[in-house]
Amino acid sequence: MSQNKKHSELIFEISWEVCNKVGGIYTVLSTKANTLCSLFKDQVIFIGPDFGKENTSKSFKESTRLLQSWRKNNKLPNGVNVRVGKWDIPGQPIVILVDYKSLYSQKDALFTSMWNEFKVDSLHAYGDYDESCMFAYGAALVIEDYVKFASKDNNQTVYAHFDEWTTGMGLLYLKKNLPDVTTVFTTHATSIGRSICGNQKPLYDYMSGYNGDQMANELNMQSKHSLEKTAAIQADIFTTVSDVTAVECKQLLGREPYVTPNGFELDFVPVRSEYNKKRVAARTKLLQVAQSLIGEVLNDDTILVATSGRNEFRNKGLDAFIDSMNVLRSKWTNEDRKIVAFMMVPAWVKNARTDLAEKITTASNVVLENGVITHNLNNWSDDLIYNKISHLGFCNKPNDNVYIIYIPCYLDGNDGIFNMEYYDLLIGLDCTIFASYYEPWGYTPMESIAFGVPTITTDLSGFGQWVISKCEDGFAQSGVKVIHRTDSNYSDVVEQISTYLNEYLRSDDSIKKVAKNKAKCTAKKATWSNFIKYYEIAYNSIKTNNKNL
Repeated sequence: MSQNKKHSELIFEISWEVCNKVGGIYTVLSTKANTLCSLFKDQVIFIGPDFGKENTSKSFKESTRLLQSWRKNNKLPNGVNVRVGKWDIPGQPIVILVDYKSLYSQKDALFTSMWNEFKVDSLHAYGDYDESCMFAYGAALVIEDYVKFASKDNNQTVYAHFDEWTTGMGLLYLKKNLPDVTTVFTTHATSIGRSICGNQKPLYDYMSGYNGDQMANELNMQSKHSLEKTAAIQADIFTTVSDVTAVECKQLLGREPYVTPNGFELDFVPVRSEYNKKRVAARTKLLQVAQSLIGEVLNDDTILVATSGRNEFRNKGLDAFIDSMNVLRSKWTNEDRKIVAFMMVPAWVKNARTDLAEKITTASNVVLENGVITHNLNNWSDDLIYNKISHLGFCNKPNDNVYIIYIPCYLDGNDGIFNMEYYDLLIGLDCTIFASYYEPWGYTPMESIAFGVPTITTDLSGFGQWVISKCEDGFAQSGVKVIHRTDSNYSDVVEQISTYLNEYLRSDDSIKKVAKNKAKCTAKKATWSNFIKYYEIAYNSIKTNNKNL
């Protein structure tokens, strides 16, 4: 990757999560964009799916001026329409949204071609496979057309960076039809590895014995795995986000990737003059909701802890979080200070509880029947989080010393109870816990320390391993405590979390102040300005003919 004024590289980055907030990849791309654009200006173009103007994210700002010449002269197939604009995030990168729906008529021919050329097995496809492939194919057609249109710049090196198996079909199309474009494939988590964990099978103790193809057949993952594995092997550059996932890729996909750690930006953290105001506002809201649910006045120094993230009960350590809070109940004997543990994990939510919303608004003394959840669910009997909280006897009565409150909605500022965004609540916490079992990277603990909130995570997360390798483990050293986790030490993990949390929360304010400052220092080490170098090394490997990356 050149950083001279000529900008001799053109970089496309393709993802289902461009202007489409689904999961962690959105965070990867939306934070990386600022650093990429500062280096390469308008030579960075993101490509995402177009769901129509009525369903387009507000972060997409359409423009009729950008790439105007190409848009007027493109030779895309009939029905493949594009919209061009800016992604309204730091860096303001150029975005092309692709309407791929017309390509379904070509699906069978495309899948046949990919079988003949690369032996990609699309026969067993189901779920989101077809839609992902049609988008990826459409993105590749856009790249092909744009590159041919701009071919007058013969010295330009073009990189097409495809994220996750969902874009693999596009990479293979370019590999076949436009071989001069350097293809990059990043898996943020292997589809078969996630499936192994999701089916309650031990991933790590038996890693060396797993065969990816065999497991794909067993778990009915043949098509996704076949596409992902083929894209990984065929890509000029293959990367993943952490050492823990690199081991998984080598074993299950058959190629060792280059590790490009996930960074982020600190621009979402309030400046010092606003920090305390934001923290007070967050704590006020969290305590207000907790008091309304529990029916007890909570002191301003009530200890607030939380976990958050995708609703993967085992993979994200949600089970371990609940069990840790249960064990902590027997250890926490400080009757003067209560602990409220929030689970900010979106589920199949029906609506905000009207009784809770009314009580918050009126400050009435009405006692609510259910004191552990803020929203109604569509599937009360099937929700693993709610059932485990109930099974362990968390009723949130006034005399309890540790409370659990389940927030099963997206904290987007319009949930009907908090009406504040996640970051605006995160800043009010005293500690976070992310007891991950399967976590290729782990943005939630990174976000936590960015706000000066010490966090507990595990060494089965990429971020946890990065802390161990680059920083000193522990609140007093880095603001991050990394718990050793395996397939077989669940009880020990629960005990360690509850013990460490108990000791930390009992410590004096000077120790807590050190932990908060150390957390912020660690966050500064994990910004994209420090991590973009790994992408530069990977991209430049082609120039040095090092295609082992």
